[in-house]
Amino acid sequence: MSEAVSKSSRLSAGLLKDPVHLVALGFGSGLSPVAPGTCGTLLAVPLAYVLLQAPVVIAVVVAAIAFVGGVWVTGESARRLGVHDHAGIVWDEIAAFLALVLVLPPAWPWIAAGFLAFRAFDVLKPWPIRDLDHRLAGGLGIMLDDLVAAVFAAVLVRLIEYLTTLI
Repeated sequence: MSEAVSKSSRLSAGLLKDPVHLVALGFGSGLSPVAPGTCGTLLAVPLAYVLLQAPVVIAVVVAAIAFVGGVWVTGESARRLGVHDHAGIVWDEIAAFLALVLVLPPAWPWIAAGFLAFRAFDVLKPWPIRDLDHRLAGGLGIMLDDLVAAVFAAVLVRLIEYLTTLI
């Protein structure tokens, strides 16, 4: 059933009764009236901490499942809401941040830098991130633009890490 809402309209907490929306809306973090993407990414921080405690193979599999499953769940949530990539759909931020932390140095300053860089790239959407978001329909477009923002953030943080070793 389509709710036909606008991309930035407030969503009802009642949507969380639906398991698809519950996950896509980041267990409610996407309902924040201010910076829902940042709230979703903040939710990912403790999840990332737990993920980093797991063996690498398990962490990679969990991050991959979060992404692949996210393609379906975000696409289905968007379809039901009647709008592509509603601001409240934040599973894409959560899954992308989980993937990001797997390639960062496992220390809190680097993870914090990754968080800030990821949010900046996700908000500013430099090329090709904006194009991916607009050209790819459904869950793949919703998820892929955030994954590319995470790649950009990883490159930036790793470059900063390298430059600090030269000082």
